[in-house]
Amino acid sequence: MAVEGGEAMRNKQVIFRDYVSGFPKESDMEVRKSAMKLRLPEGSDGLLVKNLYLSCDPYMRIRMAKPDADHVNSFEPGSPITGYGVARVLESGHPNFKKGDLLWGFTGWEEYSLITAPETCFKIEHTDVPLSYYTSLLGMPGMTAYAGFFEVCSPKKGETVFISAASGAVGQLVGQFAKLFGCYVVGSAGSKEKVDLLKNKFGFDDAFNYKEELDLNAALKRCFPEGIDIYFENVGGKTLDAVLLNMKLHGRIAACGMISQYNLEQPESVHNLMNIVLKRVRMEGFAVLDYYHLYPKFLEMVLPQIKEGKIVYVEDTAEGLEDASAALIGLFSGRNVGKQVVVVSQE
Repeated sequence: MAVEGGEAMRNKQVIFRDYVSGFPKESDMEVRKSAMKLRLPEGSDGLLVKNLYLSCDPYMRIRMAKPDADHVNSFEPGSPITGYGVARVLESGHPNFKKGDLLWGFTGWEEYSLITAPETCFKIEHTDVPLSYYTSLLGMPGMTAYAGFFEVCSPKKGETVFISAASGAVGQLVGQFAKLFGCYVVGSAGSKEKVDLLKNKFGFDDAFNYKEELDLNAALKRCFPEGIDIYFENVGGKTLDAVLLNMKLHGRIAACGMISQYNLEQPESVHNLMNIVLKRVRMEGFAVLDYYHLYPKFLEMVLPQIKEGKIVYVEDTAEGLEDASAALIGLFSGRNVGKQVVVVSQE
């Protein structure tokens, strides 16, 4: 384990081995120990940090693909995986951070990282909630749920809302935001355990296991006899096809992700698109990066709701970098229940 100082110390890392085609495997990554000096380079305005928690997110599968016009930010073979995480500052060359500060933002899948773009990180000011929440509820997934639902979908009280992958990091929050706003909310998930969570813990009005539904169109008609006002899209594929048949006039679809397509060498075609025209539906893709300026406003809304118990959150925790690869791969088979987090070091 590394210690502070100028000596070269061992730094455990999760290394991305090579570009992935098809379904990713744990063997596409490996844990290595490398030498690292725990000191900022002379004149650097970066940060030297100790990583505490790492976030496993479905979009990371896209970054495993070989770079082309659609994959401009792929992982680099032979280098550590990168993603969102929570870390403590060991040394700072940036005026916004000092030694001892906690932050969340982009970091490496390793024990210690040199962050060269500190301006993309957020200082953690509120430590009266679990620090792991800054990989989830109070971090990128929370902001994604907030921006997608309130900014992209422009909800109205009493509207009907459908969420796919509803027990995941983003979906569980969208559903709770929608319920608190006064909407009727239904979610889909891939197991009885997850469906029970949606109805009994997160307060959804209804939920179903898409794996047990022979006809998704019929399932949606059962849950939404008068149609869907808002669809929060996390899945794509056959679910999107069925939703398009059930949208209301002037409905809105926030396209957050399409996890059913990430591991396909040939993406599926979309059917029933004519309904976007006939129903005057607005379907909009969005990236959370475009909404981070709203983070203070988001915290102002969500922190009191957490403290009052109005919002609850479920995390699935993996202990140690040795289990990080399995945790990430598990996202694509639905093995995780709730937000998948990797604990690197607990303080």
